[in-house]
Amino acid sequence: MAAPSVIEVLPPSLDSTSEPPPLFDGNTRLYINYMCPYAQRPWIARNYKGLQEKIKLVAIDLQNRPAWYKEKVYPENKVPSLEHNGKVIGESLDLIKYIDENFEGPRLLPDDAEKQKFAEEVIAYSDTIVRTEYASFKAEDPVKEAGGGFDYLEAALQKFDDGPFFLGQTISLPDITYAPFVERFKGFFEDVWKYDITSGRPALAAWVEEINKIDAYKQTKCDINKTIQLYKIRFMGEK
Repeated sequence: MAAPSVIEVLPPSLDSTSEPPPLFDGNTRLYINYMCPYAQRPWIARNYKGLQEKIKLVAIDLQNRPAWYKEKVYPENKVPSLEHNGKVIGESLDLIKYIDENFEGPRLLPDDAEKQKFAEEVIAYSDTIVRTEYASFKAEDPVKEAGGGFDYLEAALQKFDDGPFFLGQTISLPDITYAPFVERFKGFFEDVWKYDITSGRPALAAWVEEINKIDAYKQTKCDINKTIQLYKIRFMGEK
């Protein structure tokens, strides 16, 4: 069962003019960007486990990054990263597992060995899905090119019949892995090509409906209109 919902006042994004927080002072900080789907993954995990007081959010302006972030926090100079116990770790898929294993709150993986194995497979395939869908934006027939990825998700969501999520009745690491990207792909395909990615995919449609009911996820959702405009500039050459 998810931790009780907490409505946060989100901190402003820090840019090149901003002073750093008091780094490595014993507090745990999750460095994110509000528009970044990768950063959204550990943000959802943190919320679902009820760790809003244990893990403080620090938002970074990726268009005008503070120099101290690269110099003092995370040399990779990207988000997400997590400052915990005197060290900083990154990479979104590593972070969602780390948060699940090292903090209290509802577990994001069941004890069932078969479901754990399937979760690993689905998560490992996420990079392929993400690359395929982004590449489809520039394809001659984007809907056709992207279809295989969405068909994969449809089939994966039908693996177990005991709930609408990848592993059953409650969200787990695979759901957190894909939610930020499905959110963006759904909005972009509907806006640009008038195509509903859930059409003909009932399991994916049910999954989208159910995950949108989860407060831990809803509080992390991007500004989809802004995202669509950014994608049009990045992938379609609009100005």
